[in-house]
Amino acid sequence: MTAEPSLEPEGVDAAAFAGQVANVSDDDLRALMNSEMRGQVLDEIFRRMVQHFRPQRAQGVEAVIHWKILDRPDGGYDHYELIIEGGRASLSETPSREPTLEFRIGPVHFLRLVTGNAAGPMLFMTGKLKIKGDLALAARAPGFFEIPKA
Repeated sequence: MTAEPSLEPEGVDAAAFAGQVANVSDDDLRALMNSEMRGQVLDEIFRRMVQHFRPQRAQGVEAVIHWKILDRPDGGYDHYELIIEGGRASLSETPSREPTLEFRIGPVHFLRLVTGNAAGPMLFMTGKLKIKGDLALAARAPGFFEIPKA
């Protein structure tokens, strides 16, 4: 990467990471997500997603959300399962439950989305974010989390 020699979320404040993502080109983000760092970056983001969950914003919600981060270097995708039930959020890297909602998104747009540097509705309208399942839940889901801003 040219703009940022080290763009990784582990050990970095969430707002600082969001700022880094805002200031890095799509090409540099693509290079990061095609590197051996991809798994570490995704694991850390999803781990923090659970930490940033705000149960008071998701009262009464019971959902299984699958995230499919596309375009792995080996041609596949990374698949994470976020479960919201009983006022808590938990994460599984090996999805085993039927999803209420599924998001399919490329890695660059994913990084921009989860750091508040892209709007979900715009990504959806332009076909960069695919949604399967409960669209009303998809519209509400970002509000369940405290999304760090740069």
